[in-house]
Amino acid sequence: MEKEALFAAKLAELKEFAKTQDNLLTKEQVEGAFADFDLTEDKLSMVHAYLQRYGIGVGAPFDIEANLSVAEKDYLKLYLEEIAVFAEVDDTERTVVFQAAASGEASAQERLITLMLPKVADMARLYAGQGVLLEDLIGEGNAAVTAGVKMLKPAQDTDGAEASLAKQIMEAMESLVAENAAESKKEGRIAKRVNKVADAARELAKDYGRKVTIEELAAEGRFSAKAIEEAVRISGGKIEDLT
Repeated sequence: MEKEALFAAKLAELKEFAKTQDNLLTKEQVEGAFADFDLTEDKLSMVHAYLQRYGIGVGAPFDIEANLSVAEKDYLKLYLEEIAVFAEVDDTERTVVFQAAASGEASAQERLITLMLPKVADMARLYAGQGVLLEDLIGEGNAAVTAGVKMLKPAQDTDGAEASLAKQIMEAMESLVAENAAESKKEGRIAKRVNKVADAARELAKDYGRKVTIEELAAEGRFSAKAIEEAVRISGGKIEDLT
């Protein structure tokens, strides 16, 4: 178990390190990170695949649209066209906007939010394909920027302020992906439980030659009456072999 924990920690470190290199790692960096684990080529390939799910390229830049569905690609194309006008700004104006926003100027903060829209879209593509729609990722990222511009400090330079906002965007998207994964796992456990109750009811109904009651199924000892009632409730009363 300790080795598994160390392996997971090393993967997390690689993901964080990749962010400092525009989500690109060399094969040597990946192999070096796991040198103590004596991984086979197959295992290393699995590590590469894992990193690519998070938009991290190994040896070559990862196609950040590879995880997008056709509908998401169409949505992204239209979205980028709509926000393109907001990104038209030179470096001088960008610096002025960041500094004014960090000083608390409301109009500059609103302008900064629009300037960050393309950045949010780019980052959303990195988290696509992990169970959350691109549109939802962008929405979560935009919400993070809206909150983040009010937290900038006057002493921050433009690069520092942008890095701070980028960090908040990533954390918001990662949280959304994690919450969705947890919810999906929970739903999977619930569905499995309902299926087990339905299977047991089907088997008992076959023996009795009719539908069975909750009490009869509970009497078998495999499930409590409360657990059966909960399964019936979750299924919307659609466990066919229960009366």
